[in-house]
Parts: sequence; C-alpha cells; structure tokens
Amino acid sequence: MKKNIFKILIIAAPALILASCTDLDIYPENTSSSEVVFSTLEGTQGALAKVYGAYSLTGNSGPGGKTDLPIPGVDEGQNADFLRTWFNHQELPTEEAHCLWNDPGLPELNTIRFTADGRFTSGLYYRVIMQIMYANEFIRNAKEDLGAEVRTYKAEARFIRAFDYWVLMDIFGNPPFVTEDDATGILPQQTNSKDLFAYIESELKDIADNGLLKAPRANVYGRADQAAAWALLARLYLNAEVYTGTARYADAATYSKKVIDAGYSLMANYEHLFLADNDQNNPEMILPIAYDGDKTRTNGGVTFLIKCTFSDAYLNTYGSTVIAEGLYVNAFWSGYRTRKELNDKFEAGDKRRLLVGANPALGQSPNTYENGLMVYKYRNIKSGSTYGNIIPSTSGNEEFADTDFPLFRLAEQYLIYAECAARGAAQKSEALGYVNQLRNRAGVSTISEAQLTPQFILDERARELYWECFRRTDLIRYGLFTTATYTWEWKGGVQTGQEVDAHYNIYPIPASDLNSNTNLNQNPKY
Repeated sequence: MKKNIFKILIIAAPALILASCTDLDIYPENTSSSEVVFSTLEGTQGALAKVYGAYSLTGNSGPGGKTDLPIPGVDEGQNADFLRTWFNHQELPTEEAHCLWNDPGLPELNTIRFTADGRFTSGLYYRVIMQIMYANEFIRNAKEDLGAEVRTYKAEARFIRAFDYWVLMDIFGNPPFVTEDDATGILPQQTNSKDLFAYIESELKDIADNGLLKAPRANVYGRADQAAAWALLARLYLNAEVYTGTARYADAATYSKKVIDAGYSLMANYEHLFLADNDQNNPEMILPIAYDGDKTRTNGGVTFLIKCTFSDAYLNTYGSTVIAEGLYVNAFWSGYRTRKELNDKFEAGDKRRLLVGANPALGQSPNTYENGLMVYKYRNIKSGSTYGNIIPSTSGNEEFADTDFPLFRLAEQYLIYAECAARGAAQKSEALGYVNQLRNRAGVSTISEAQLTPQFILDERARELYWECFRRTDLIRYGLFTTATYTWEWKGGVQTGQEVDAHYNIYPIPASDLNSNTNLNQNPKY
C-alpha cells in the first residue's frame, strides 16, 4: 500500500513546484501553473501528494544540494527535514536523548539554552510554515466540481494544516497565522496559543464530525481519516491546560475513546512497529509519515533516527540483540544516546527496552562515544529477521530507510485515556485494561487500579513512546520540564541537572522572521 502515495508523487512531479517561494512570510504565488495543475483531477492528486510529501522530502533531489527551504543557515542535509528537527526539539532537551555532536544549535538543545538564532529551530519553524502554505494553496485552488473525492482531499489538507499549527503552537506558542482566506503577498499577523487552540479544535471537529474525511481505516495508507483527526483532538485536549489555561481531560478521553473503538488493535510484537515493513499488517498504525528508500532520499526522517545512534562497534558487540541496522551506506553516525533516567524507568525484561551499551550514564563526559545507551528502536530490516538471516527492506536501498514513522498509533490513545482516568476524567477500570494490554505485550507485570496514577502514566509513556517526539510536551504538561521537581543528567548544563527558567517551556521565534515581519513579537525573555 505504501507505494500508492509515492506513485502520485512520480506521476505529478512537474506539478509539485507550484507552491515554492523564497519568502516564507508570503503565500506562494497563485500563478497560471496553479490553474493548470488544479484543472484536472490528476493534477489535484499530484498537488495533494506534495502536501503530504513535505513531511518526508527536503528538496527537489535529495538528500542535499537543492533544498526547498532557501533560508540562510538551513541546510537540506541537516536541518531542513521535519522529523529530524521536530525530534531534536522534543527529545534532546529531555532525559530521553542526548547528542554528542557540537554542530551549532545542538548543545543549546541538549542543555535547554535555546536561542533565537538556532539553526535547527529555524529549520523546524520554516519547514512547518512551508507545509502550512502548501496546504493553504491546495485548499484555495482545489475544485470540488472535478469530483466528490476532491472534497475529501481538501479535508485532508485541512487536517495536515491543523497538525502543523498544533506543532507551531506546542513549540513556539505564538506563531504567525494565515489561511486560504487571506490575501496572497501579506505579512501574517501573530496569533496566540489560546486563539490558535480554538481554531485547530474547530477545524478538526468540522472535518471529523461532518463526514468530510473518510471513515477510520477506509483511506489509502499514509493519508488522514476520521481517526487521525480524533487522535489529534485527543492530543490537543490532553494538553489544553498548557495552551489555554483550562483543563479539558474529559474531552481528551472522549476523543481517544472514539479512536479506541474504531477497529484498531495492538501490533503483537512491539519491535515490529518500527521496522521496514511496518506499513504491512499493522493494525496499530493510525497515521504515519511514509518513507520509501528510493523515493524519499533524505538524511532526515527515519533514516536519521536509525543512523544517528548506531555505531559499528556497538553493532559488533551487541549484534545478536540488535540484529542489524539495515543501512550500510553512510551509516553509523554514532551521535545520539539516551540518558540514564530513561533506562532507569524500565523493569527487567521489558521488551520495549531497545537499548544497548555498557554505561547507561553520560557521566562527567557527556560527549564521550561510549557513555549513554544506543537506541535500536528503529531499523531498516523486515520483521522476521534474525541474527545471521537479515530480511532487507522492500526497496533494497542501503542508504535511505523504508521504515515509516508513526505520527499516531493506538498505544498513545490508550495512554491518553488512562491519564484522563488517573486525573478523574474517565473510567479507571476501563483505563486499567488498556494499560495492562500494553504491559502484557511488553512482557512485564500488570498493575492494579490503585497504581494507575498520573505519575505512573507519565513513566509508562516514556517506556512506550520514547523517541516518538512526545517527551518535552509530556514534561511540560506535568510541570517538570523546567522546574527543579524533576532533573536529569545535564539538564540546564550541569551533570546532576538543575532548574531552568520557565520561559524555556516554549522556543523563541527565529530572529530571521522577526527581522522580516514587523507584525511579530518575540516570546518573553528571548
């Protein structure tokens, strides 16, 4: 099924330049080429593929040299990819990850010392804004008189735009805001998290509850349906108190339950969720970022998640456990490790602990290659592979991964419902069943209803969802990201960890955008 969306990309490649631009504060020009593209159903499908493809592509050739983000300091091979930059902002400042490299911007992410000229922060900011512009251009131009399916396509583009605005709100708090209804060529006005929350909520409820999206599991693999919108609503409501000052846990439970009841089930083997054939027979996947080793050649995405942590020495030492990386060209980047606090959360025998190494702690030398544990959660081999008998990915590409990234999967919805129950907003007995399903799969003991506390759920989220771009958001929701209540190795730049100022709960608006758009104000204390 994975090939369907990429087939559209190949067929429609000449049309996909329609939304390129050099100033990301301005809408793409509504040119005659747009009129041609959107005059046919095939052209409209190609334009939709570009909206989706912006998550997995970074330029016109890949993996470097022809970036679609012509912004100073943004390099296609390093910080122009959505998943790579999002991961760095969600995981590096937490106890789940640490980067040994000293590339400009990375040490500041490691130690929660964010700056307005951080290259990775600029890369994430402009990447997400570009994705919003692609969606706006599609929504503005797609013609429903070409067929009933175009109405669904527009709803999918609205979902993608809502997701992108959620990312901007979660990361930056008060981003610029534009839709298809605004004139082209404007400098966008700045919004605030409370108003943006209301907009995202309204968009998702409209497309999910009014029949605009396809029913759960009825769309082509890799494209959004009702369940994806419900899943994002559940995530939005779970963090509502951070965004708006008002808790919405009952609403989070309502929408997570909609997903839970939509026919999904857990993958039997946790490891198989993150292998190269995770697009096949995967009843847990709600919506992925889809990758194909031949057609999405990027040094970001899951290729990055695999290569950034693997090393040849670790593979030689722990090969019977790890099996294989599955990528053999430009491999073994040996740059990312976990911090000991993540390892400490796992019970003995937990099958989700896909970590190897001799020294769990970063210690006094956090940038020493042997300190911290290597993560082998993501690999470019197929399920069924064993040590000495590797089943390669479908594409057979040895440099770029086929493995898809789960933007939304059922386990997260189980844990959202369980956290709402632990906070008194859902049924504890039902939530207990969901949590124990996860623990049964992991091969660890089940828990009792009395053990179902918010703190337990936070720790269970770490065990289940580590390296899936949740941790910073989770710690902020619990009031732990910047405070002294919970510290970890090198938090705040000291080995034992320390409190940092609360303004680091959101990132700065990049200085380059402040300089080009006088409508924007910087977030406090940056």
